[in-house]
Amino acid sequence: MIAFALIAERIDYQGCDTLMFTSKQAVISAEAIDPGWKAYPALAVGPATARQIRELGGEVLHQPSDFYGRELAEDLRRLFSERRVLYLRPRKVSFDSRGYLASAGIELKEQVLYETSCRRYRPEDAPPPGSVIVFTSPSTIHCFLENFPWDPNYTAVVIGRATLEHLPKGAETVIAREATIPACIEAAKQVAARGSGE
Repeated sequence: MIAFALIAERIDYQGCDTLMFTSKQAVISAEAIDPGWKAYPALAVGPATARQIRELGGEVLHQPSDFYGRELAEDLRRLFSERRVLYLRPRKVSFDSRGYLASAGIELKEQVLYETSCRRYRPEDAPPPGSVIVFTSPSTIHCFLENFPWDPNYTAVVIGRATLEHLPKGAETVIAREATIPACIEAAKQVAARGSGE
């Protein structure tokens, strides 16, 4: 549902000793702009982001027990307030980590690396009623609803609570047991199997 575009040409590490990532795409974007990001330990929002950091050769300093930006910001406040953190992020975020930490007297440096945009589809491309649809971010819901009306017979499988909040009121929903795409797909398969009577 979404497309990604890099908007930074370089990463400004000045004054930082730790990086923060709240999406797998931010790690991929950092790698495309400057592989030197791996010289800094990183805070990761969840397992998929942490896995991407490690796969590209980076060091994961910490990931919260709950996979949300608020929890990561809270852990930063409690455990890493002495570190000088650079948050490498998309243009739009679902949680304002910088504002949250500023209220606790902690300065979070940010740099926007990429932005998302909605892909365009024809009305006839809409999933049929009864479909199980996986949403992995608030942006995917926003872009889906820009393209198609919500059918009350859809079931939405979401990656977490932050994404859930962006669905239309009354939508039938399932939250994946873990904030990863494979966990979402597994949940969607279970919902589809129940719907088919298997």
